[in-house]
Amino acid sequence: MSLSFGRSSDGPSRGPSRGPSRGARGGPSHGVPDGTSGGTSGGTSAESSSWEPRDPTVPAASPPPPPSRGRHPHRPRGPRRLLRRLLGLVVLGGLLLLGGFVAGYLLVDIPSANATAVAQSNLFLYSDGSPIARAGEVDRENVSLAQVPAGVRDAVLAAEDRDFHTAPAVDPRAMVRATWNTLTGKGRQSGSTITQQYVKNYYLGQEQTLTRKAKEFFIAIKLGREKSKAEILEGYLNTSYFGRNAYGIQAAARAYYGKDAKDLDTAEGAYLASLLNAPNAYDVAAHPENRPRALARWRYVLDGMVKEGWLSPAGRAAAVFPTPQPAHASAGLSGQRGYLAQAVAQYLTERGIVDEKTLAAGGFRITTTLERAKQDALVRAVDEHVNDRLDPARNPADRYVRVGGAAVEPASGRVVALYGGIDYTRQFVNNATRRDYQVGSTFKPFVLAAALQHGALTQEGERITPNTYYDGDNRRPVQGWNGALYDPANEDDTSYGDITVRSATDRSVNAVYAQMAVDVGPGRVREAAVALGLPRNTPDLTSSPSIALGPATASVLDLAQAYATLANHGTYTLVEKVARGGEELALPGTAGPAGAGQAIGREAADTTTSVLRSVVQGGTGTAALAAGRPAAGKTGTAEDDKAAWFAGYTPELATVVAMMGQDPESGRQEPLYGALGLPRINGGGPPTEIWAQFTREALAGVPPKEFDLRLMEGAEELPQVPPMPDLPDGAQGFEGPGAADRRPPRGTAGPKGAQRWEQAGAGPRREDDRRTGPGHGQEPVREREQAPEPVREAPRPPAHSAPAPDGPGGPGGLGNDLTGTPAHGTDPGPDTGPGAGPGPDTAPAPAPGQ
Repeated sequence: MSLSFGRSSDGPSRGPSRGPSRGARGGPSHGVPDGTSGGTSGGTSAESSSWEPRDPTVPAASPPPPPSRGRHPHRPRGPRRLLRRLLGLVVLGGLLLLGGFVAGYLLVDIPSANATAVAQSNLFLYSDGSPIARAGEVDRENVSLAQVPAGVRDAVLAAEDRDFHTAPAVDPRAMVRATWNTLTGKGRQSGSTITQQYVKNYYLGQEQTLTRKAKEFFIAIKLGREKSKAEILEGYLNTSYFGRNAYGIQAAARAYYGKDAKDLDTAEGAYLASLLNAPNAYDVAAHPENRPRALARWRYVLDGMVKEGWLSPAGRAAAVFPTPQPAHASAGLSGQRGYLAQAVAQYLTERGIVDEKTLAAGGFRITTTLERAKQDALVRAVDEHVNDRLDPARNPADRYVRVGGAAVEPASGRVVALYGGIDYTRQFVNNATRRDYQVGSTFKPFVLAAALQHGALTQEGERITPNTYYDGDNRRPVQGWNGALYDPANEDDTSYGDITVRSATDRSVNAVYAQMAVDVGPGRVREAAVALGLPRNTPDLTSSPSIALGPATASVLDLAQAYATLANHGTYTLVEKVARGGEELALPGTAGPAGAGQAIGREAADTTTSVLRSVVQGGTGTAALAAGRPAAGKTGTAEDDKAAWFAGYTPELATVVAMMGQDPESGRQEPLYGALGLPRINGGGPPTEIWAQFTREALAGVPPKEFDLRLMEGAEELPQVPPMPDLPDGAQGFEGPGAADRRPPRGTAGPKGAQRWEQAGAGPRREDDRRTGPGHGQEPVREREQAPEPVREAPRPPAHSAPAPDGPGGPGGLGNDLTGTPAHGTDPGPDTGPGAGPGPDTAPAPAPGQ
């Protein structure tokens, strides 16, 4: 039998209630719905008999929250949770910063130096240490820390980083302080140590970005671990900007005080250190209104030195503000400066002293042999005799005029002056070092020197001396040449008959010198020219009879070296000292050209000098007498008057001057007919006049000195010829005084308007003067030196009227090479250049100007 627990069908339950029902605690017990069985079979309970159903119209009450365990119900819980959160954020931030620091340190490497930091200028100096030019991208010259006085170093530290030697590479507190001061309007401050500033200057850049600052921070830390304090300070001093376009302490010392960094005193160093804070603002020469600010900064630096114990109070009291010199325009490359720097650079690279790439990197301090006074004198002479007379509007040929010059001391081989052109920024090609114009008859002394050196014989077996006779007739075929016919023309087709070597030199007789070149051997002539100083690779220096007439295109400087060698057996040097970073480079000796040994013997050189004295005393170079001292020299004029030369020397100075014709637009070589208002330009004209004025001024105050000559036997010097008087207008003359005023030309004008004039004994001019056909070779140069009326000299004695000393060549004569080689015929001399050995003259035509 089962019992049912539930409501009665006829009313409320029986009996009184006993306490709260389960329904009062949240509805039907255990969630049993009303009217359902809520018990189990097998009996009844007292509690169930008192249960009353919940009124379904009354909402059930919410149950109270469970009691809290261990916490006062009214205590706040927010602050502790906030602290926990803040602590968590701090820990997280610290971990992130640590991770970022580690990552930055590992990822940021010390980079290569930036291009601006390593770019330096090369400083070129006169022999007295004054600047010639600064060539390079920036005005910087690195110096070692040892070259900076201690007082200057301490001044920089007092101005920028007084704790440099003891503090770490970075100072976070200073960086935070600087940032705060910048944000609060107290002025922009870097907060960087010297190490950080060096990193910015040398490795990074000047941009104000967070990326750059972050890189600067990590690189500075690494740099501080890898480099010493001395290395960092040296780098900082060489990379900092001091104003006036001066980077580094050395450039700053030159810019503000005209001296080297090693010569700065403490007061000057303190002023330069002040500039690091505001270079332009503290330049009291450029901004006098800022002098109070500059003085305050200078005093701050000195006071800091006293405070740190780097300067005594007495030294501080004695310090006087060192007013800097006025700012000057940068020593750029305008005027002659660029030419001089270019010539020196070429000298260094051609001799292997510094390779071109290393030199281009900069940082070299090059002391030259050039002397400022002589350099200025050469410029004045060119200006007075050429540049000031140019008038392209009236004389179109004046557009073509170029001038080059070089002067060498024979005793030392020092180049003391160079003239490269009117202005390096207007005419880039250096006329002193270019090798593209024929030297003309200035080459003839090398032929004579070779003949004298080797004891060469004429075709008749007569030993060659200045008094040896040659046949000087025009178009005389060269004898003893195994090649095809070669018969060079003399100037204006003049025939001279029998003429001595000395007179042939005075008059530049081509027929004589072409024959002499064959007699001595064209190869030996070439070797003599190289031994005297012409570069072996000189264009058109070929071993053929025409070598005597000067087709070679040596430079003005090359020729000056060769003539200086004749004067004193030396070679030239253009550089006295080369230094980089305080270390000097080794320079080659000046004993002679590479492998040449002694160029030529004393007697051969002196005998050649005696002949060249005659050229000045009564030949084509009489304008050189205006120098007012003993001189020797030779004129030369290239084919078609495209160049005119004078190469001459005194015992103290050898100088070469050349005028050249070049179209400024096309670069093509052009004749100089009509230039300076003259019918022609030849070597005895403006080039010799420039030479005379320069020599006179350059040697002012130096007593004239006679040549000390030791002549060969049979080469006695003839009595001196008195200077030729000035000629009246219209009178016939030759190169030298009066050269510009000649008789009107006979017949029609020559090529390009070249003037011709009547000459006694001159035959008709042939139009095929310049032979280029097979067998003749090319006669690249016809001497344009106009000589006096030809004079037939006394009949010469027989070729063997007096027996010559016995020698290895056999009884009565010396062989060409003093070893028994035949005295004439084929070229017995050494030759390694183009056109070597017997054969036609193959000298190429001159190259167009550049």
